[in-house]
Amino acid sequence: MLSYNEVKEKKFIVLDGDPYEVLDSHVFRKQQRKPVNQTKLRNLINGSVKLQTFHQNETVEEADITNTKIVFSFKKFDRQTKEEQLWFHEESDRSKRMSLSAAVIGDMKNWLKENLVVDALCFNEQVIGIKMPTIKMDFIVTESEPAVKGNSATGASKTVVIETGVKVIVPLFIKEGDILTINTDTGEYVERAK
Repeated sequence: MLSYNEVKEKKFIVLDGDPYEVLDSHVFRKQQRKPVNQTKLRNLINGSVKLQTFHQNETVEEADITNTKIVFSFKKFDRQTKEEQLWFHEESDRSKRMSLSAAVIGDMKNWLKENLVVDALCFNEQVIGIKMPTIKMDFIVTESEPAVKGNSATGASKTVVIETGVKVIVPLFIKEGDILTINTDTGEYVERAK
């Protein structure tokens, strides 16, 4: 059990039977009142975000989240469910395959490359999400429009497409074939890889 002030960023808690990740927390005291912890939580099952305040006398259960290494294989659009399915296999055994819906994985699907090893987050023996191996990853630019001379009124940037099919805003000097370092948490361009 966690006390109200131990509910901090990057912790996993159980609230109303569902696992949540703490995105933000702020412990403060308002005038003569007792301290409280205002948190921003993301439901790991459905991805919804909510605000929750924990008072000094409250405790919350810490979620038992386990990690398993899995390898990304491919994406496939399922016509029956009308959802994109992402297929993985266990790192040690290629024959043990599993599919996860894009809703379970969330925005992390934008950064999945073939044969990328990721951590599967499991709660009650069910995969509820994935975690990338590093925050910054390298991607090849597959589509890029040429820079237009004098086009600096918009902040000197343009949109390119990387190998996973995602569009990223980058500086004008980036061209097709360049390798970019992208922050997978924010989706922002970091630098051109050496």
